Amino acid sequence: MSKLFKSFLLATCLMVALNTHAAELKVGYVQVDKILQEAPQTAESGKKLEKEFSPRSQELDRMAKQIKDLESVLDKEGLTLSESERRNKERDAQNIKIEFQRKQRELREDINLRKNEELGALQDRINKAVQSVSETEGYDLVVYSGVAYASKKIDITDKVLKMLGKK
Repeated sequence: MSKLFKSFLLATCLMVALNTHAAELKVGYVQVDKILQEAPQTAESGKKLEKEFSPRSQELDRMAKQIKDLESVLDKEGLTLSESERRNKERDAQNIKIEFQRKQRELREDINLRKNEELGALQDRINKAVQSVSETEGYDLVVYSGVAYASKKIDITDKVLKMLGKK
């Protein structure tokens, strides 16, 4: 009986110790989607990408206008052009369309690659800000989005945004 009592006492002590330790646990929650929308770096990144790819986008606009103009000429003057001239203009228009589609596809791919690079850099900055806030304020555990429920009192998203330069 004495052995059973000692085991019970030990189990009770362990439960009390764990509950006491759990009560001291400081937990935080971060809404990554909100940070990605509101962080100033997101807007900066968008402007940077727009500036970087603007010349290529303008070139595509010029090519689209060129295609439209050629097709307009073919529609208006198609009956008055000789067969060889009409074929040449149709071939030119088709070649420009093919080139346009190729450049458009390459631009989309390059933009996606750069967006992913910028997103990766932003995620690194977010992680560092979360870590900094967590260490500064003594959090034991911080979880990201994907949580079924998190109370507003443990949400540290605004603190992370402040660390990133927002609010």
